[in-house]
This record gives sequence, C-alpha cells and structure tokens, in this order.
Amino acid sequence: MDLDNRLENVTIIGAAGKMGSGIAVLIGQEIAKLKIKTPDKTYKLNLIDTNEKALNGLYAYIKSQFVKVAEKSIVSLRSMYQERADLVENKDIIDAFVEDALGAIRFGNNLEMANNSRLVFEAIIENEDVKISLLKKLNQICSKDAFFFTNTSSIPISFLDKNVGLDGRIIGYHFYNPPVVQKLLEVISGDTTLPEIKDTAKELGERLRKKLLPANDIAGFIGNGYFMRDGLYGIEEVNNLKSSHTFSESIYMINRVTQDFLIRPMGIFQLIDYVGIEVFQWILLVMNKHLKDVTLHNKLIDLMVEKKVLGGQNSDGSQKNGFFSYKKNKMIGVYDIEKGEYMPIEEKWKENMDGKLGSLPAGFATWKSLLSAEDKDNLLKTYFNNLKSDNTLGAKTAKKYLERSKEIGKELVKTKVAFSDEDVNTVLTNGFFWLYGPINSYI
Repeated sequence: MDLDNRLENVTIIGAAGKMGSGIAVLIGQEIAKLKIKTPDKTYKLNLIDTNEKALNGLYAYIKSQFVKVAEKSIVSLRSMYQERADLVENKDIIDAFVEDALGAIRFGNNLEMANNSRLVFEAIIENEDVKISLLKKLNQICSKDAFFFTNTSSIPISFLDKNVGLDGRIIGYHFYNPPVVQKLLEVISGDTTLPEIKDTAKELGERLRKKLLPANDIAGFIGNGYFMRDGLYGIEEVNNLKSSHTFSESIYMINRVTQDFLIRPMGIFQLIDYVGIEVFQWILLVMNKHLKDVTLHNKLIDLMVEKKVLGGQNSDGSQKNGFFSYKKNKMIGVYDIEKGEYMPIEEKWKENMDGKLGSLPAGFATWKSLLSAEDKDNLLKTYFNNLKSDNTLGAKTAKKYLERSKEIGKELVKTKVAFSDEDVNTVLTNGFFWLYGPINSYI
C-alpha cells in the first residue's frame, strides 16, 4: 500500500496537545493536496484527544494554521486549482484550500474512530505504560496493515513493539516542537521495524520538507540523550555554586551562563521550563530504566515535581512557571525552593548577580543577532577565543560547560546512539536552534 492510499484515512492520538496539533496541521495539508488532485476520493483525518476542552479549541488553531499555509503557498495552489474557474482572487483560493483541509477532519475522544485508519500517529505523554496501553487498544481496533508512527522522544521502539505486539509496524517519528516550524525529524527504527514502514516514513518526511535524521534505538535517542545530560550538568553546577550563593542566585547565574556566555537561544533552566520539569523527569525515568544508569536521576527534579512546580506550556503557547516565573513569556522571578515562592528578578539584584559573573568576553553578540550573520562562524571563533583567556566566574563556568557539552556529544557517538559527530551537531543546531554543535574546536 503506497503513501497516498494510507493518507486516505489517518488518525492522530493526542491531537489537542502541542505536538499532536502541529502534526495534525502537517498531515492535514498533505491530505488537502490529495483531495484537490483526486476530488472523487474520500479522505478522513481523525483527531482524537481525551481533553475535550482542548479539543474544542483545536479547530480554531488548525484553521488559522491552514490559512497561513495557503497564504505562503498561493502560487502552487493557484496551479493546483487551475481547473476551478470559480476561483479568481487569492482569497478564493485560500478559502477553497482551507475548506478542503477542514472538510477531511473529524474531532472526537473515541478510539473507535481509528478503526479504518492505515496510518496512526501517537503523540501522548512520555509515559511508557500509558503508551503501551494505548497502542494495545489501537492494535485491537485498527486493521493488521496499519502503520504506527510514535512521537516518543525517549522510549525504545523495539521495547514498544515487543510489549504491544505490532510485528514491526511501528517506527519512531520524533517531531521537534513546534512541528509546524521545526525542520528536524528524528527517525528511529526498532530491531523488527518493517522495510515498508521505513520507506513510508522517508517519503512522508520528504513531502513534509523535513530534515530526516536517523538515530539508533537507544533510550533518549540523540535529542534527549544530549538534553537530559546537559540539564543534569546544569543542576550539578548549581550545586557547586550553592556553597557561596543561594539556590535562586545559582539558578539565575547558571541559566545566564548557558544563554549569554554560551550564546544559546535560552538558558538551560528556561529550556527545562519550556519542555516541562515533569516531562524532564519522565524522560529521565525512561532512560534510567533502559540504560541502567543511576546518574540519570536527580533529586532536585523530583522535589520540584513533588512541589507541583512543573513548567510546560499553556494551550495558548504561554509559558507556565517552573524554575522561573513568567509574564508574557518573559522571566520575572526565580524560584526559591526553601520558601516555596518566587523571588522577583529586580534590576538591582540582577545587576549584582551579573557583576559576580563578570563582563561578557570581547566579541560577544546575542544569539538572535548572530542567527542571520553572514560571517557567523568567524564571529563565534573570535568570541570563544576571547572566552578562553577570560578568568571571570562566568567565563570559567562557560568553559567547563563547553567541555562537558563536547563530552556528552562524543559519548553519544561512542555508544552508537548517533552515527556520527555531524549527526549530534545536526540535532542541536536544527532541533534546538543552536548556532554551533557541541562537538567543536572552540575549547
């Protein structure tokens, strides 16, 4: 069965979540294109979620995204709709595309909707017991030729296949957040993954214009294999600072080092907040279990979850409070774990903390300004050469962080999680929007 046939009936589980909704937009636009080419065929995109409130808001989000897709693709859409004499103005074409895309969608919370689907995307929480239970139910409902694409970011595919009994009809298809924007797509095959599903995954990824990157079937894969260890090192550095600074001060300082001194899009604790502290814990639990590595556990993360300080994002994309508190996605406070409340990031306090870290090395430029710089590589080399010779607390901490980052990246290649240094760097520069990969010659 070719991809076009499979796209006639598709189901997305967890469709109202931030990952599922993005996947829904991507698949929905591909189905709409097929509807335009073959209007006599019937297409279904089943969007299933247990959160009815979020499901109710999903329609408006998807419609707005389809409008954006149509506006950006107006030239190609005009060609696709050339047989429609009634479509004259751009607005007519945009409206027609949105109508075709929305016309295929069915919303609901009943798994039985997936019974005739040939392609099923799973995008629920990163909990292997919950995923296995769901996939078992779907295996009973769906036909025996259905393919399952799981958006897991850490659970081994072979483990899922063995525990569900899918006979190789499952593949890891790890979109990065947000799926509509992010180009990177980590693809993970298990020991028994069928060649046919690999071919389907490759063709679909190419149609979606994603950068497909293979990872070996080892818990955490490349992205979280790196991120978990990077985050744990950040916590380790907080503990090193706590002998002479408060918890709040240490969190702020390490976050600033990892953002400004390392020229990343956000600091490590802001990133953990963005992903979600509880999600971070779930992934650690998965990796700890499958890799039998006791270092993949952290008492601070457990304590934050116990205190219900969870981070993550609201349905409208706004940031929930975690290590930091936020207003309009801007950090305005830092968590005081002893008091169980947020300490405001006031200008005088901030100046004091920044003073302890010391001035940024000569040649510093923000991540945003370097993102589009033509001579980005040379500017980074100059900056990091200057960082090497600085002896401020910020520079010394940043140098240690660069060394540890490189170690983590090299270890992923050594343990065969990643196929090459380049693959590790590709994940971090594409999936995490870094300006440079962790395996570099800067330090």
